[in-house]
Amino acid sequence: MAKDGDKSEWKEFVWNPRTREFLGRTASSWGLIFLFYLVFYIFLAGLFALTMYVMLQTLDDHKPTWQDRLSTPGLVIRPHADETFEIVYTIQETESWDMYAQTLDKFLSAYNNTVQAQKNHQCTPDQYFQQEDSGDVKNNPKRSCQFNRTMLEICSGLQDRYYGYQDGRPCIIIKLNRVIGLLPGKDGQAPFVTCGPKKDDADKIGELAYFPENGTFNLMYYPYYGKKAQVNYSQPLVAIKFLNITLNEDVNIECKIHANNIPTGSERDKFAGRVSFKLRINTVF
Repeated sequence: MAKDGDKSEWKEFVWNPRTREFLGRTASSWGLIFLFYLVFYIFLAGLFALTMYVMLQTLDDHKPTWQDRLSTPGLVIRPHADETFEIVYTIQETESWDMYAQTLDKFLSAYNNTVQAQKNHQCTPDQYFQQEDSGDVKNNPKRSCQFNRTMLEICSGLQDRYYGYQDGRPCIIIKLNRVIGLLPGKDGQAPFVTCGPKKDDADKIGELAYFPENGTFNLMYYPYYGKKAQVNYSQPLVAIKFLNITLNEDVNIECKIHANNIPTGSERDKFAGRVSFKLRINTVF
């Protein structure tokens, strides 16, 4: 009998026909609760939408309001295999280095002189190409300066389609990562790249040649205004050609950016402004 009583009480709690209550509440009570939460969540949604609307009015589609990137941009090399930053091949085995030449061909295709002439502007060298807005009038899209592939000379792939890999004198391309608004160098001193050996490899690296001359990133390619504002921007490049590097040995190399207003390395990132990679060129005797 106790079990029947418990069952009866449970059924009555779910639906009480005498008081017409469902789960202990009348229809009007449930209606008021539903109405309260409906109004409450509509209010929250409206408050959220208003907050987002106000915030979006402060944003510029072409320029970030805040940047948390390092003030010192990083360096990147081309070619490189995956994320290993190692270039290893055997001179006599074409298949071991052909992928590097193909990677450079693909990368440099956007720098063909004809492509640059169609998209970009011939700028005045050795001075910043600044394109400021006029108050609320946005100067967009902004123009970009030409960086022609021929500026890399014997590392352009035009004179030597194999970029020197076939004779053990390879070319490496270096670019400086983009940072919106960065003005590298001051008082007309353009930033430049140097490469040298790491650890005990000083006698292995041999002579280097830089293109453009002195490994310089000309000031006319700065500042960078962002992907949306400067859609045709072509990052300046520096090519390094290894003229007589030691064969059949690992050579650890580090390249750095030098500018009188850009420190290399920091507490946040000791690799800021530099890149390291290993180069090994084997030969079959």
